[in-house]
Amino acid sequence: MAAYRKGPVILFILLLQLTGANALELQPIDSPAIGHSAQPHLATAVDGRLVLSWLEHTDGLATLKFSQYSNNQWHPGNTIASGRDWFVNWADFPSVTPIKDKLWAAHWLHKRPGGKYAYDVAIALSNDNGASWSSPITPHTDGTATEHGFVSLFPWQNAVGALWLDGRNMTEAGHAGADGKPVEESGMTLRSAIITADGKLDHPQVADGLVCDCCQTDIALLPDGPVAIYRNRTPEEIRDIQVTRSVNGQWQKPVTLGTDNWHIAGCPVNGPAISAQGETIAAAWFTGAAEQPRVRLVFSDNAGSSFGQVIDIDDQSPVGRVDVELLPNGDAAVLWACTHDSAQAICLKRVGNGNRHGPTRKLEGIGQFGGFPQLAKQGDNLILAWSESQGEISMVKTAILPVSSL
Repeated sequence: MAAYRKGPVILFILLLQLTGANALELQPIDSPAIGHSAQPHLATAVDGRLVLSWLEHTDGLATLKFSQYSNNQWHPGNTIASGRDWFVNWADFPSVTPIKDKLWAAHWLHKRPGGKYAYDVAIALSNDNGASWSSPITPHTDGTATEHGFVSLFPWQNAVGALWLDGRNMTEAGHAGADGKPVEESGMTLRSAIITADGKLDHPQVADGLVCDCCQTDIALLPDGPVAIYRNRTPEEIRDIQVTRSVNGQWQKPVTLGTDNWHIAGCPVNGPAISAQGETIAAAWFTGAAEQPRVRLVFSDNAGSSFGQVIDIDDQSPVGRVDVELLPNGDAAVLWACTHDSAQAICLKRVGNGNRHGPTRKLEGIGQFGGFPQLAKQGDNLILAWSESQGEISMVKTAILPVSSL
C-alpha cells in the first residue's frame, strides 16, 4: 500500500509546483494615495496603530501625505507638507511615525545650495495625532552643503529619536576620500539626536564614524531601548551589516552580522531591516559577497547580546530591498525583491528561529514595481505597500495577507 501511494504523492507535489502552488494571492486594499504617488512607508506605533505615508508629485510639487489603518481600510489621506525644493529619489523616502500618546513625527528631505547632492533632513512634529504639524526642524546643526538622509524615526526617552546618515565630513563631490584625506576621516557618518515634543534638539551623538553612503537605516524597540541596523563601511571597502544598541542613552560598540566580507567600492543602495518582539530580534539584509547575491536572516533571543546562525533566505539571484516582521509565535516573515521566471517579483517567506524554512512564496497580483516594498504586522495579518508603475504613472498600492496563509 505504501509503495502504491508514493507515486501519486510525488506526482501531486510536482503538479503543485508546476501550477504555482507556492504563489500567494494578496487581498487588495483600496489605497488612499491618488494621482502620481510613490515612496510608500509603513510605520507601526507601540500601541499597534498603523500609518502609511507616501509622496504625491504634481507639476514639480512634492506633497507628503499619510493615512491611518483601521477596520480593514485606510482613512482618507492627510497632507503634512509640500515643496518644490525637496530632494526626492526612489531609495531615500520620507516617513510618518506615531511616537507615543498624541506625539507623531514626520520627515522629508529638502535641497540646499552648495552642491548637487546637498540636502538636509526636515522633521515636523504633531501633538494631536497628525491633525496639525509644526514648522520643520533640522536635527543636524553642521550647516554643511552635504548629504543628510536615510532617516529612522522612533520613540526615545519620552521624545522623538532620529537616526540618519550624515555627510558633513564628505567632500563637495560627495565621494569620501576624494580630497586626499583617509576614507575614515572624510566618509559618511551615522548620527542621532533627540527632539522633544516642543521641538528642542537634545543629546546629539555619533553612532558610527564611517558607514555606507546610501543604504537605508532601520530601528527596532527593545524593552530597554532602541537597536539600530545599518550597512557599515571599512577603509578597505568592506560593507557588511552592523547593529548597535542604545544603553542608558548611549550607542554601544557595533556588532557585525554574518561577516559576509562584501568588498564593494560603491554603495549598493540596499539597506537592511530589523524587527523586535520582547527580547527577540530578527534582522534581514542583502549581500553580494563573493559575487553570490543572497538575502540573509539572523535571530537573537537575548536583545542583541548575541546572534544565532545566519540563514540564507534566497541565493537564486535576489535583488534585495528587504523588510522583516516578527510574528506572534516568534517566526519571521521576510519580504524582498526576488527573481522569478527570469523576471523581477516580490517574494515572501516565513522562517522559524532554528533555521526552520517555509517555502518561498511569490506574491501574485503585483505589476511592475519600484523602490522598496513595505511590510507591517496587524494582529493576525500582514499589510503590504509598494509602488507600481502603469505606463508613466506610479501608484502606491496596498494589500492584506493573513499570517495563516504562509
